[in-house]
Amino acid sequence: MSTDTRAAVRIDVETGTRSSAVWIGEGIAEQLPALLDGHGVGKRRFIVSSPVIWRLHGAQLQHLGSGGEPILIPDGERYKNLQSVARIYEALIRAGADRGSAIVAVGGGVIGDTAGFAAATFLRGVTLAHVPTTLLAQVDSAIGGKVGVNHPLGKNMIGAFYQPHAVVIDPLVLGTLPRREFRAGLYEVIKYGMTSSAPLFDRVARERKAIFSRAIESLMPIIEESCRIKGEVVTADEREAGPRRILNFGHTAGHAIEAVTRYRRFRHGEAVGYGMLVAAELSAARGALSNQHQKALADLIVSLGPLPPISDLSSKQMLEAIRHDKKVVAGKLHFVLPTAIGSTSIVDDVTEKEMKAAMLKVGFRK
Repeated sequence: MSTDTRAAVRIDVETGTRSSAVWIGEGIAEQLPALLDGHGVGKRRFIVSSPVIWRLHGAQLQHLGSGGEPILIPDGERYKNLQSVARIYEALIRAGADRGSAIVAVGGGVIGDTAGFAAATFLRGVTLAHVPTTLLAQVDSAIGGKVGVNHPLGKNMIGAFYQPHAVVIDPLVLGTLPRREFRAGLYEVIKYGMTSSAPLFDRVARERKAIFSRAIESLMPIIEESCRIKGEVVTADEREAGPRRILNFGHTAGHAIEAVTRYRRFRHGEAVGYGMLVAAELSAARGALSNQHQKALADLIVSLGPLPPISDLSSKQMLEAIRHDKKVVAGKLHFVLPTAIGSTSIVDDVTEKEMKAAMLKVGFRK
């Protein structure tokens, strides 16, 4: 359900465990204390962020915290691990946090996932709120309750489903985001277009320049639509037993890329960009996706700008990483294949031979 309140949009994500309110609005960060109060986010709030994010936004957001100094942890996929979670635990324990306390995650996907896992597990669970500061976090990772950290053998192998009480999204904070980070978030928007909304896909293609210039009138619709799609899918399937699996489109090969490169070379969205190309190639080879729609996806991904090279990554390395993918259930890998712009299917019969052929076509080496 969505409602408009004072130029802001509210999307309610209803699950069996909790109702989460997602607020989206230009300048809505100014209303954060009142919004968090209204959604029962504890009076004693501990902010978890990164040094870079806090330097950029701390002056505006420091009034949110009532638990002392913010807990600052390193950013980046290679720091999304149990060591970072332990740093959060230690800071909370030293500050005397209790079950009435709350964690407010201020940052991108790594900060949100790591702080969220700490919230899910500290004292068996404390209240959680997200204030996402990257496009990827605003349209994807802050919504839906997936929290967790990486293991050297696989992405997000350690985690939980833990719904936040509130997610507050202010597009204005994206003004400080480097172009590469912003672009990384757009790949996730394209994912939603491919899985669920041809109009969203077309809007990104049509308004690409305005979106990159961070024009609010172009940003708000793609953020709102992405959050609406994510919210509806999570409401239908919180724990990824069925429909929620479509949100893994591009993530099978994408997560493998990140694992093979030890989370150092690619932004998550960039890896997903390549993952979508692999899935589209595989689907086209099966005759399930038309050449026209495959080309439209490839053209849109290329039009956003350069991706890091993959020619030194072998299909053998990739396949080994995919064998450890958490989407393997009862020995079968559930793979999301696009069938048209706005439509996908989930299959469990993709062979390694097919995956290797698709990877070679995209540009991986043998």
